[in-house]
Amino acid sequence: MSLPRHVRLIEVGPRDGLQNEAQPISVDDKVQLVDALSAAGLGYIEVGSFVSPKWVPQMAGSAEVFARIQRTPDVVYGALAPNLRGFEDALAAGVKEVAVFAAASESFSQRNINCSISESLERFAPIMDAAKQHGVSVRGYVSCVLGCPYEGEVAPEQVALVARELYAMGCYEVSLGDTIGTGTAGATRKMFEVVGTHVPREKLAGHFHDTYGQALANVYASLLEGIAVFDSSIAGLGGCPYAKGASGNVATEDVLYLLNGLGIHTGIDMERLIEAGRQICTVLGRPTGSRVARARNAS
Repeated sequence: MSLPRHVRLIEVGPRDGLQNEAQPISVDDKVQLVDALSAAGLGYIEVGSFVSPKWVPQMAGSAEVFARIQRTPDVVYGALAPNLRGFEDALAAGVKEVAVFAAASESFSQRNINCSISESLERFAPIMDAAKQHGVSVRGYVSCVLGCPYEGEVAPEQVALVARELYAMGCYEVSLGDTIGTGTAGATRKMFEVVGTHVPREKLAGHFHDTYGQALANVYASLLEGIAVFDSSIAGLGGCPYAKGASGNVATEDVLYLLNGLGIHTGIDMERLIEAGRQICTVLGRPTGSRVARARNAS
């Protein structure tokens, strides 16, 4: 299978990247980050999450962030909305696309959202109905597709069952996430081979964490399987509070460097992207998790 000519990057840094930070992050800083990412040419930015601040304190103020960002017509500004209340809040904030998430592991589902996989899928039914009524697109996530912190390996057939349900419900795209970053290139290819028999590959995306340093290899393995959409996080921000030791998402800068080297078009400006990462890392008081940015800054 030939590599895709065009790849779409879903920037999850403002949501998945920041939600696990210990220090408070102001609305001003979140707005600055989203606007910088827009200016860099990202076509899809996951801006925030409409969940209870009790559970995810860093996502408080998502509605205000949406109200203040400088929206560009050709950019999709999405948000996580895991329940109907969250969807209604997102709708009120002018969000045109939301995401829901399930897990491929029963244990992870129980620890993460306190319900079984089947129960989590049932909870999405009213969201899908409301989204259809209001013309809002829905994207689906599946967690722990290449490994679970509680169960170990996860069978590709189990991933396929969950992905197929989300797609059948009306999710226009399903992102398969290696939440704890234990996946390898061979396992990644096998997973997409299996899932691709249940959901069209053009409707699938990859979401890789870099805990074991395999994220870029897994992105390339996915490209070989015809996958052309990838979630990534500016400066490699992120992690998972329910997966001990899980590091951040693969850095957007590093994925872009890989794609540029393969001659795959994204329309993203590397220098502006690196600057956006530098700004947010300054706010967080930490070095960037992007190897490309570190190399550029050192030269």
